[in-house]
Amino acid sequence: MIKKLLGYPALVLALAACVTINIYFPAAAAEEAARTIVRDVLKGEGQTPEPSEQTPKVDDQQSSLTSPGAVWRFAAVLVDQLIPAAQAAQADININTPAIAAIRRNMERRQASLAAYYRSGAIGFDRNGSVAIRDLAKAPLAERNKLKKLVADENADRAALYREIARANGHPEWEAEVRTTFAKVWVEEALRGYWYQDAKGAWQQR
Repeated sequence: MIKKLLGYPALVLALAACVTINIYFPAAAAEEAARTIVRDVLKGEGQTPEPSEQTPKVDDQQSSLTSPGAVWRFAAVLVDQLIPAAQAAQADININTPAIAAIRRNMERRQASLAAYYRSGAIGFDRNGSVAIRDLAKAPLAERNKLKKLVADENADRAALYREIARANGHPEWEAEVRTTFAKVWVEEALRGYWYQDAKGAWQQR
């Protein structure tokens, strides 16, 4: 009987060791980070993020470990708590690096030059997280080359931003998901009168 009881802690440890930490893309945290950046660039009104739910604590009341059933219940609770804890450790998105800060400053400064073209409908947000020329005729003839360069520079910075966020968080493979997240947020945060592409690529106005 004693040997059996001594074997139970080892069983619990073995179960815990089998927990695989899944490196998943933290979509909610990425969206929150994207919204912070997009609002700063567009100078939109900020909103207070809703508090995230806390991981429930393990009940302090423990069952007796003198029976196999109680040990299995304890092991199940332990494993159940290890998985959310492992996921929560990866739930943040770091956007506070010098490289990201420099890109954000460029985009914020450029917004002053792009705003009039967004409002006129000459350009808009495409469905891939970039800026697209929607109707060049909406821009004065003398400004069209300037507009093309502004759009090219903006898209270069956006591509660098998505790449750098993925890299700064230790997962370069997340770049496509970061871009997809930003594409959604750019549309949701677009100012009134701005144009954007829907999922099918058709232009819509806010």
